[in-house]
Amino acid sequence: MNIGIYIYEKAEVLDFSGPFEVFSTASRMLKKSDKLNVFLVSETGGTITARGGYSVNPAYSFSNHPEIDLLIIVGGIYISEMKKRQVLNWIKKKSKKAKIIASVCTGVFLLAEAKILSAQRVTTHWEDIPFLRENYPSLNVLENQRWVEDGNVITSGGISAGIDMSLYLVSKIYTNEIAINTAKQMAYTPNKAYLK
Repeated sequence: MNIGIYIYEKAEVLDFSGPFEVFSTASRMLKKSDKLNVFLVSETGGTITARGGYSVNPAYSFSNHPEIDLLIIVGGIYISEMKKRQVLNWIKKKSKKAKIIASVCTGVFLLAEAKILSAQRVTTHWEDIPFLRENYPSLNVLENQRWVEDGNVITSGGISAGIDMSLYLVSKIYTNEIAINTAKQMAYTPNKAYLK
């Protein structure tokens, strides 16, 4: 399974590194035939400077990444990304082929602007909920949720919530046992009791 995480200038560091850690850790617990291929994608493939000056080298660009089964759009300072037609078109195109589309934090705004979202139940960082409701009134925006799943789209709350969402996805795609063992290996206590 190919998991592509889209990053951009001033992306929130834990938004992409949290899910990356969950899926790469889970992959170590899977049989060779089930391994996860987790990678970062940026528009050009060049070095990205995330929040706090954190420098990141994505593995791929829009033009050379593998097919994506699970697409994750992260948050951060996203306003300029929403104005890039090529970014929105790429998100829309990849969302049509992906089995699961996810967002962390304010990544939901890019999904909404790319028209992946219309009237679904969604969530985002607590601070951005009023802005999301104001700008996309057809969405059913839920508060105080670590993540919200609606069909094949799953959105998570702010920053660290992406870790819980990713653990949930591991439990959904594979098993609760693998998700529990992944959290244990990470020395992480999930913030929502979804694991049986």
